[in-house]
Amino acid sequence: MIAVVMVLIGLGVGYFLRKNIAEGKINQAETEAARIIADGEREAESRKKEALVEAREEIHKLRSDMDKENKDRRNELQRMERRILQKEEHLDKKIEGIEQKEEILQRRESELSISKERIEVLHEKQLAELERISGMTYDEAKHVLLDTVEQEIRHETAVMVKDLEQQAKEEADKNAREIISAAIQRCAADHVAESTVSVVALPNDEMKGRIIGREGRNIRALETLTGIDLIIDDTPEAVILSGFDPIRREIARIALEKLIVDGRIHPARIEEMVEKARKEVEQTIRDAGEQAAFEADVHGLHPEVIRILGRLKYRTSYGQNVLKHAVEVSHLAGIMAAELGADVALAKRGGLLHDLGKALDHEIEGTHVQIGIDVAKKYHESVAVQNCIGAHHGDEEFASPEAVLVAAADAISAARPGARRETLENYLKRLAKLEEIAESFDGVEKCFAIQAGREIRVMVKPEKVGEPESVLLVRDIIKRIEDELEYPGQIKVVVIRETRAVDYAK
Repeated sequence: MIAVVMVLIGLGVGYFLRKNIAEGKINQAETEAARIIADGEREAESRKKEALVEAREEIHKLRSDMDKENKDRRNELQRMERRILQKEEHLDKKIEGIEQKEEILQRRESELSISKERIEVLHEKQLAELERISGMTYDEAKHVLLDTVEQEIRHETAVMVKDLEQQAKEEADKNAREIISAAIQRCAADHVAESTVSVVALPNDEMKGRIIGREGRNIRALETLTGIDLIIDDTPEAVILSGFDPIRREIARIALEKLIVDGRIHPARIEEMVEKARKEVEQTIRDAGEQAAFEADVHGLHPEVIRILGRLKYRTSYGQNVLKHAVEVSHLAGIMAAELGADVALAKRGGLLHDLGKALDHEIEGTHVQIGIDVAKKYHESVAVQNCIGAHHGDEEFASPEAVLVAAADAISAARPGARRETLENYLKRLAKLEEIAESFDGVEKCFAIQAGREIRVMVKPEKVGEPESVLLVRDIIKRIEDELEYPGQIKVVVIRETRAVDYAK
């Protein structure tokens, strides 16, 4: 019981102790909670006040910024308004000035119209007075004035043409002399005199009878087989072969020399020797053609073109060997093409073949130019080479610079001193025609062809032909000579005008 009582007492004491402790903790907690709440309220109030202050400050700042921006905008608008007002004032002044100028212009226009009417009246009066004084109408005076102006223009034109021609000639002559002299110095060829007969030497005069044969059968056989005339006359120990075909004449010469060496002369032997001579000449022709192509450095020619080219070995023109002339033209054209930067191979090829038609002009109808073009076309030479052949005598227009060079080289080769000779009859005709052309112009007093027809000097009447007109006269004479005459090289025309003042002391 005591134990139970003690337990109950302990429980009661523990209960009261726990209750007191719990109530103390509760009171403490309530006091702490109240303090915390009070602190929270005070902090919330403080933060609320701070937020209000910050909000007021932000509002104040925004209001200040807005006021400042509005003030700047007002200032800008005021500046723009002032500028617009200034521009309006300026425009008003300009408009006012323009209106004043328009008024002034209108007044001046009216004054000018009045002045124009007065001037027209005065002009008509002056024109009538001038017509009365001069004795000429307006149209007549106009023609006189135009004639005077035309003469002055012709004079000035002639002076200008003379100056330009002199300048151009100096440059062109200098360059041309350098190119042509370089070409000629590097090219030289021998030439033989033109001949239509060949002389065959005989060991003795008895050989003449053997050549003639019984009743002339040997000489007839030789002439029939070769187409060449044998002239057996009083010339000692010589027989003359005459014919215009140089190849046939060469065949006859070789055959006759072989017969003389052999000693057996009869128709059968003559036929045999003529055939051998023909083959020998044919081989010589081929060799000559190949040698010419080799010398000119022209390759790829058709064998038939080479054979035709070799025939030119036995052809001459004005005493100039045509094959040597062709090789020389090829060299000259090639050298000038190299100097000028043109096609050297084309210039050489065109120069070598330019007179190809002369090998066949005894057999085919037509000019040697047309024959040469036909042969070149037949054996597939290029169009440029055909043009070089066709244009070297002006039968066609020049289609390339190389064709011009071939024509120039042909003229240089033909005009080189000693290259050609001319018959006396043609020479005299050319001189007479040259003087006739010069004398046909108005104002020419006398003219003289000198330097073997390479120069003509024209004396003019000084009262009809002035200094400037002399330049035009030279050009007109040169044009007539180029149109109406054929000549190798060039012809110099010199117009001489002399004024003499003569008086006597008394």
